[in-house]
Amino acid sequence: MFDIKEELKKLPDSPGCYLHKDEFGQIIYVGKAVSLRNRVRQYFQSPKNQTPKTREMVKHIAEFEYITAGSEMEALILECNLIKRYRPKYNIVLRDDKSYPYIKVTLKEDYPRVLKTRRVVNDGSRYFGPYADAGSVNVITDLLSSVYCLKRCNAQSFPAGFTPCLNYHIKKCRGICRGDVDRASYMESVNKAMDFLAGRDNALKRELREKMEQASEEMRFEDAAQLRDYLEAIESLSEKQRVVLQHPEDLDIVMIISGLAGAHALLFTVREGKLSGRESFFLGDTAGESDEYLTSEFIKRYYPDALTVPKEILVRDMPADRELIEGWLSGLRGSSVVLAVPARGEKRALMDVVRKDAQMMLKDIDERAQRQIERDEALRRQMKEAFGEELGGRLRRVESYDISHIQGVDSVGAMVVFEDGRPLKKAYRRFKIRTIEGNDDTASLTEVLFRRFKKAKDGDPGFSELPDLVLMDGGAGQVNAAKDVLFALGMDVPVAGMVKDDKHRTRALLFEGAETELKGRQELFAYCGRLQEEVHRFAIEYHRSLRGKSVRRSVLDSIPGIGEKRKMSLLNTFGSVDAIKSASLEDLAAAPGMNVRAAEQVFEYFTKGGASASDQQ
Repeated sequence: MFDIKEELKKLPDSPGCYLHKDEFGQIIYVGKAVSLRNRVRQYFQSPKNQTPKTREMVKHIAEFEYITAGSEMEALILECNLIKRYRPKYNIVLRDDKSYPYIKVTLKEDYPRVLKTRRVVNDGSRYFGPYADAGSVNVITDLLSSVYCLKRCNAQSFPAGFTPCLNYHIKKCRGICRGDVDRASYMESVNKAMDFLAGRDNALKRELREKMEQASEEMRFEDAAQLRDYLEAIESLSEKQRVVLQHPEDLDIVMIISGLAGAHALLFTVREGKLSGRESFFLGDTAGESDEYLTSEFIKRYYPDALTVPKEILVRDMPADRELIEGWLSGLRGSSVVLAVPARGEKRALMDVVRKDAQMMLKDIDERAQRQIERDEALRRQMKEAFGEELGGRLRRVESYDISHIQGVDSVGAMVVFEDGRPLKKAYRRFKIRTIEGNDDTASLTEVLFRRFKKAKDGDPGFSELPDLVLMDGGAGQVNAAKDVLFALGMDVPVAGMVKDDKHRTRALLFEGAETELKGRQELFAYCGRLQEEVHRFAIEYHRSLRGKSVRRSVLDSIPGIGEKRKMSLLNTFGSVDAIKSASLEDLAAAPGMNVRAAEQVFEYFTKGGASASDQQ
């Protein structure tokens, strides 16, 4: 048994990080301290000076750990790494399960591509971003690939006789696969694309105008029209960029705004003296926290993953730990970084411009938040009508389940969770059906429910939080099956069902033997529809992924001696499994990576009936 009072006495008077844990051993908060002894003890003293968020967190602290560090700077670096690793509930975590897109230039490839990605890895590629608007990323990547006629496929080797794809024939690719593209010329285009991504778009616009005028003079009007469209797209992407500094300077601006929806951190980027971007990051529950503290927390969460750390960051609210942050950022950049609150001159004027943008954005956020508040209030009122005043008034976490299969094959179950009316994707769970054969959805649901709630009863932290309501995607049959499982496990969780009409739309909710019609209860109807669609989607995606894996390994992966590389070589060489089946032993052996023994294995597999007629690639 962890004795907090006794463990507090053992804390060292040295820098380090502390990790608060709940009763299930989950890390719920990570912090750093100059003195672990003094800082951790503060949590267990009088709560009157604590923020509401801190008071709520302390209620759930069952134990803590600590890691000592050699200095406050080491503690800061360790804190950033631990928060990134554990994503604790009570820390400020910027992305809130949302992964922002980046633009990736695959420089390690002989002929690099420009593509969208949501993962930044140390693979030698160059990354730009993150971007809040995924739609703009799609436009930019397609624009650059088209303008510079860049490679679009991910193939890295092209056997003799490889047939170019459609992109080559419609002049959207130079035909790298044909082997006659000059790499130096290609890399010149790639460098121009990277200049554009770095904010230097004048060269591209000038080049496009020259090409457009030339095409027009040569009466190639279709080409001129396409170039005009590219120019308009670039102007559209750049229209929000405006010159704000006389000198071509790079810097960032960080500003905190708070309103009905909580606190947001705004990040404005200035590149070559132009205000070139604005990103918004929701900071979660920050009630009672100062803007200075939130500015510090945002900087510490954002810049470890940022691709660029500018030499100057302007802030409206200077963090108390300014010197520590500047030293840490300088280490990330490799040269000096300064935080500043401009008092005069063009940078002060820039802050005024940014502040006006922030005020307009806050007004828009608050208007949307007010509409959401009104919808939430209507949903709570309609839930009370459907489930009674007591249960309907406290419904926060709702779980729903679904089964997906094709005629009983590869059956899977899915569990989705809505919390406060919204999907909580990190709580979703999926199940392979183990005990049920054939097409029996009710029996499959019974298995899924039993496994889910048995895990909760056994203390599995991944299933520990119980729902306020289980909402089954069906009527009395599914409701009774769920109740039987819960009764058998000795658990008291309310269960309701979504009753369908002839068109399989939810028309009513079944609870405690009574139906509540959804007609006239628009918010509750919409909520049930979202939940139903989400659980269907999640179940079908899982089933497709399993079925896809099964299909992909049904033929070539079954042949001894044929691994992933040889499989891909055969498919690239022959184009399809049917062509591989028809190939001669000599042709199989001549494929890259193959030898006589491997070719014999493939040839014998197909000629002696190793693959059934139903097998597919």
